[in-house]
Amino acid sequence: MENKKVKIILNGKEVECLEGQTVIQAAAANNVEIPSLCDHPDFPHKANCRVCAVEISLSGTGKVAKLSTSCSTPVKEGMVVNTDTDRVRRARNLNLELLYAEHIEKCATCVWRLNCKLLKYASDYKLLKSTFEERKCERKTYKFENAVEIDGTQCIDCRNCIDACSLLQNINYLEIKGKGMNQEIVPTKDKDIGCILCGQCAVHCPVSAAQEQTHWQEVEAVIAENKKVVVVQFAPSIRVSIGEEFGLPYGEIVTGQIVEALKMLGFDYVFDVSFAADVTTLVEADELIERIKNGGKMPMLTSCCPSWVRYVEFYRPDLIPNLTTSRSPQIHGGGIIKTYWAEKVKIDPKDIVVVSIMPCTSKKYEASRPELKINGHNPVDYVLTTRELAFLIKKNNIDFTNLKGQDADEPLGEYTGAGVIYGGSGGVMESALRTAQARLCGEDSKLCKTRLEFMDTRGMDGLKEAVVDMGGKKIRVAVVNGIKHVREFLMGIDNYDYVEIMACPGGCIGGGGEPIPTTAEIRRKRTEALFKMDKNKGIREAHKNESVKKAMKWLEAKGEKIEHQVLHTKYSKINK
Repeated sequence: MENKKVKIILNGKEVECLEGQTVIQAAAANNVEIPSLCDHPDFPHKANCRVCAVEISLSGTGKVAKLSTSCSTPVKEGMVVNTDTDRVRRARNLNLELLYAEHIEKCATCVWRLNCKLLKYASDYKLLKSTFEERKCERKTYKFENAVEIDGTQCIDCRNCIDACSLLQNINYLEIKGKGMNQEIVPTKDKDIGCILCGQCAVHCPVSAAQEQTHWQEVEAVIAENKKVVVVQFAPSIRVSIGEEFGLPYGEIVTGQIVEALKMLGFDYVFDVSFAADVTTLVEADELIERIKNGGKMPMLTSCCPSWVRYVEFYRPDLIPNLTTSRSPQIHGGGIIKTYWAEKVKIDPKDIVVVSIMPCTSKKYEASRPELKINGHNPVDYVLTTRELAFLIKKNNIDFTNLKGQDADEPLGEYTGAGVIYGGSGGVMESALRTAQARLCGEDSKLCKTRLEFMDTRGMDGLKEAVVDMGGKKIRVAVVNGIKHVREFLMGIDNYDYVEIMACPGGCIGGGGEPIPTTAEIRRKRTEALFKMDKNKGIREAHKNESVKKAMKWLEAKGEKIEHQVLHTKYSKINK
């Protein structure tokens, strides 16, 4: 049933909009931008920042127009809205001045000033120097492992980080402490609640008070030092999201431009994590088959998402045996670079620095985990987010949108459609099922009909389910899209055989290190682009990747110890 349409007068022009829309939504649909800091479509309207004030009246009533927050006011038939009167500008300026006075201390030197909406509005409204005295209060910076931080001195109290942690993720790690000018966002003291480092607070913060802990400085220094071979690998999601940082449409595929930009930044070799995702698929599919055949611990749970793994280790250690021992694609990639590839090009692993470009803040923590070391070396040395890479490209004046593009370096640049879909919710499972079915059934077997597409496990629903024929055995699979849904799902976990769980909405394409803004509609477009790439790939099954076969054969020849170190991990409980 279509929403009823209503007519309003917007800045003197009659426009049609949908009943139920807020004024700010109706304005955006008619190409009228209203400034806003706290409003985000992932959350209920809070009207905290008051920057979105407009004048509203009803035609024919004779009543004087009043100032209202456009983010929380629904449209009505006959409503008259003015977004740029003198009264509106005075009110908006006052609110911006008050917020800017709190925020200005570090604004000029903030790395993420390009992502700060407050700085943009301050410039638009010519608030280049605040007329208010800067607030003097005792706010702190809170760091969570090596992944995320919240800088209280930059916070404007919009509470988006709290909504992200509680309403979006259902973790409830952040809370409000104090009152008035000394009010601040702090981590809870409840020892039974732990941060999973997903970074949703960062990707929803309008002023970069919540952000990733940056490591681009260290990467720049290593490249400039020119004493190591610096190798970079980029995740599947990056190719359909980073273009947004340069004004390209949501979901624009820019794989070649990423490779060329990374070369221009000084990286010696550029590899594609989609190759490593194909490796992960083979390892995970084989483990699923082994558990099905030999009565292993079921259901098998994916372990590609480090925030989900951290959730299990902290909240549900009883499920650790259910996690697949397969390492994640970035760790598989780093491990293969420092073993197979290092021997192939005759470089000592200690002279190789591996940098991952990830859509995720939690990947920073994952790369630092000591149990992932191979012969004493971390598979991945540094992790940069999508935003960090975009910052480096801008910092170095690279004209990203006009790059012609290059292919990633071989042999770790080859990937299948199964590798690239890892970035979207359901992609990890779908990739593994393609290979597991083929392995169990054989290409020409009459036992079952293999398929490449699992539409039931795609999409943005919180829980997706399917029954899959695996060599004559029906297995029940499920995909949990977002950690918010996991507690309820785990109550019925015994109903399934294989489960994919991703902490962030939409999967990696909605990760905490992705471009801002990230909304449900943007996540959908990014995901569609990944599955479009899969559809157009000549090879769509990981076990048909010839470069991956060679790497796996080399590992097997090296013996069980090194093969296990590169491909598998044992997880453990986190002490609270």
